Amino acid sequence: MKTKDSGVVRLVLMNLEHDGGPEERRGVLPARWRQAYEDVLAPLEPDWLGMTELTYSQTRPTATAAEKAAADRRWQAAQDTLGMRGFRAELGQGRNPTGLFVRESAFTIGPQHHHPKVFRTPPANVVLRLPEVPEVPIITAAFHSSYCNPRVREAEAYELSSLVDKVKAHHVTDPDRPRAACWLFGDCNEYPVPIGEQVPEIDWTSPEITDVVHRRHRAIKQPDGTWKSCTSLDELMLDIGMHDPARFAARHLGQPGALAATAGHTRPEQGGESRIDRGAMDAWTVQSVVRVEVLDMQRRGLSDHNALVVDLSRRRLIQALHRRHAPLAAWSLAA
Repeated sequence: MKTKDSGVVRLVLMNLEHDGGPEERRGVLPARWRQAYEDVLAPLEPDWLGMTELTYSQTRPTATAAEKAAADRRWQAAQDTLGMRGFRAELGQGRNPTGLFVRESAFTIGPQHHHPKVFRTPPANVVLRLPEVPEVPIITAAFHSSYCNPRVREAEAYELSSLVDKVKAHHVTDPDRPRAACWLFGDCNEYPVPIGEQVPEIDWTSPEITDVVHRRHRAIKQPDGTWKSCTSLDELMLDIGMHDPARFAARHLGQPGALAATAGHTRPEQGGESRIDRGAMDAWTVQSVVRVEVLDMQRRGLSDHNALVVDLSRRRLIQALHRRHAPLAAWSLAA
């Protein structure tokens, strides 16, 4: 991975499977957790880091004192290892809560907002500001869409769109109207619109796909009996003017590796490789992307998902927040 220079703002998304596992014994963090945080994440020096499975770093109100102490120990260790300030989302129905970390030297940190309704796993939502453009909030969220319910994922997608609504792209010509930037990164648990993708579409009729429950979770049965992969979140984001930074890197920067698979390497019974870990950025700030890389965590044995690294030019980001260039047209990267 390319070393980060001073002119780059680095965003990272990581789904560390079940938070690396439970403590091996009291106070001893599991080896996979240490490898992920110490050998991968800390050296990346992210300025924003979204985590989608903080299984043992957050607890419910009904947790025992020992469970709460273990979660707090792990959460503090993560912040100390990264040198970043952390924010945990509340637990929902799911058992793998989300969270995010922010480098305080890179951003001014605003409020955290909680979303206890609709989401099976509530997103971690924190508002940031770039010190050079303090008047423009950057609405950020790390999310983990429902793994088992296409209808719930669709509802969750619309709830995420309420964060995008604050971008107010249709007021771009009116400098007196409020505006914002928006970055959403998460485990979508469904697929991108297949136009221009490098990872082949899943053939849900393949005899290799034996996990029929998973198929029902991730595809919609058509009237003729065929199956269509769920793409509702990507379709919604594209419709409302959000853009996948990996697509921007592939289309505009000549980086086809940005569209590499992020999950499914070891799950042929579920359809095999897919690009379900993705980002969505507003039509201005996505144009500040200079590099996107997928880091292979699966073959290293660290997680069942790969990490996503998105580098932004700080200079271009400042211009984008000031809206000194035209927005990228909706669907233009998937046309």
